[in-house]
Formats: sequence, C-alpha cells, structure tokens
Amino acid sequence: MKKLITILLITIAIFLATSCSTDIHEYQGEQPRFDLKDYFTGNITAWGMLQNYSDKVTRRFCVDIEGKWKANKGLLKETFYFDDGEVTHRNWQLMKMENGKYLGTASDVVGEAKGQEQGFAFHWNYVLKVPVDGSEYNISMDDWMYRMDKNRVMNKTTMKKFGVRVGEVTLFFDKSLSVTQCKSM
Repeated sequence: MKKLITILLITIAIFLATSCSTDIHEYQGEQPRFDLKDYFTGNITAWGMLQNYSDKVTRRFCVDIEGKWKANKGLLKETFYFDDGEVTHRNWQLMKMENGKYLGTASDVVGEAKGQEQGFAFHWNYVLKVPVDGSEYNISMDDWMYRMDKNRVMNKTTMKKFGVRVGEVTLFFDKSLSVTQCKSM
C-alpha cells in the first residue's frame, strides 16, 4: 500500500510540475517591446546549447539566421552549426496575425507552431520532429524569447515527451553583427 501511495504522490507531483506555465499577458507593458517581425528582419547570429533531462549539456551550436518579410508573411532561413560538425537547415514560414499572434510552419514541425508576443516576451508552442539514433521522435517545444535590448534576445525552450521534460535549449540571439559568425564553430 505504501508503494501505491508513493507512486500516486509522484504522479501528482509530476502533473502539477508540468501543467503550470507563465501566462504571456503577465509581460504586458514590459520594455523593450518585442516585435517578432521587426527583430527577425535581416541577419542575426545565435549561440546555444542543448541539455538533456539531467541538465547535462549534450550539444552546443551556432545559428545563422536570415529573416525576410513581405507584408505579414515572413521567411526565416536558419543554418545550424553544431560542435560535432553537423550542419542542418530549417526554413520557417511565418504569418503575423492580429493581436500579436503568429503562426509558423517548417518541414520538421508537426502541424502549425502558434505564438504570441506581449511586452518584451514572445511565447511559441510547437511539436518538433527530432532525429535520435536513427529514429524520429515528436517533441513538444515550449519556447520563450525575451527581448533584452535593441540587438539581443534570450531564448529558453523546454522540451517534453508525454508531458515529461526530456531536455532544454538555451539560446542567445545577437542582431548587432553585420556578418555571419558561425562557420568558425
């Protein structure tokens, strides 16, 4: 009976820990205002790391990003340079909607990504197809970006499978660089 109660308590704790999330509207009025369309126009370089479920850093990477917009439709071309020599690409097709909302698609995203900007923050949710050891897994991405100043954005993404945290991505964007920086990784 003690074992059953322990399992039940652990299950409840996991549910409570994974079901709570900050509401984007808590950042209303915070400055500097994050306009995703404005920030992701032109060239941006980002540096980041991937941590597994135990917070061990498993990969480091650099991303060269080129953003172009025509009215409310955007294209973000991302080239990822990983510390193990792998190079990958992702092209986001973005649509700016009303009230600071965005929709996005990419070839490795299942369905549509949905996001919203508010104050200095942007919150983005989507399911990413992640290749691991010859298999592919659908991982839920809970992605938060925070505008630090005119040129810099911090990004923290929690990765979950079946509601359980399996990893985390931390990323730092810098728009002040006029040329790409990643090829030296």
